[in-house]
Amino acid sequence: MTSNLKLVLIPGLLCDAALWAHQTRYLGDIADCQVATVTESDSLADMAATVLAAAPERFALAGLSMGGYVCHAIMRQAPERVARLALLDTSARADTPEQSERRRQLIAMSEVGKFRGVTDRLLPLFLAAHRLGDTALTDAVKAMAQRVGAAAFYRQQTAMMGRPDSREQLAAYDTPTLVICGRQDMLTPLDLHEEMAAAIPAARLAIVEDCGHLSTMEQPQALTALLRQWLLYA
Repeated sequence: MTSNLKLVLIPGLLCDAALWAHQTRYLGDIADCQVATVTESDSLADMAATVLAAAPERFALAGLSMGGYVCHAIMRQAPERVARLALLDTSARADTPEQSERRRQLIAMSEVGKFRGVTDRLLPLFLAAHRLGDTALTDAVKAMAQRVGAAAFYRQQTAMMGRPDSREQLAAYDTPTLVICGRQDMLTPLDLHEEMAAAIPAARLAIVEDCGHLSTMEQPQALTALLRQWLLYA
């Protein structure tokens, strides 16, 4: 029987509900899972407001990559509504100039009709090297990107370029927090997660071995187990 616990899951860049497919299937016995839509705005603050408008009054919150940036925005807007927080393969920092330039280059590729090539270019950053030959996984990631589409990709990249640094607010997070990082995450490496976990008072850091940036898809069983423990015992 599903409990009264509500869990809001926020996807990352070019991701949709498929990012959380294993978690929504196998956590459904302990939580009502709701995957947020974050494709219609070019502002993280607006994304956060949209998530909050559709969310229950109080809920557990998890976000991966860009979804983690949205979580930080939610914690700025309505921290009292968040009962538990999970930050997966993400960061509390603002974009570096190099990151913003890479985003602009990818946007330019999509604007000249090379959106399919964007996914091929990003795959080595999204996935651990040893998973790039897993065609079922890479096809699933590519299919997500095509469903999200070029227009949403542009909006999401614009939102991330404009995000503020969230590090100063971390000490105010007073909810049980789980910080998760794939050991081989190249986009948001382990040191960024160690930084968040050290700054959040009630945080625990979990490192997932043999795993890159899209941890919920690369190591779904491990991630579901970590989130189950967080939901039940945090």
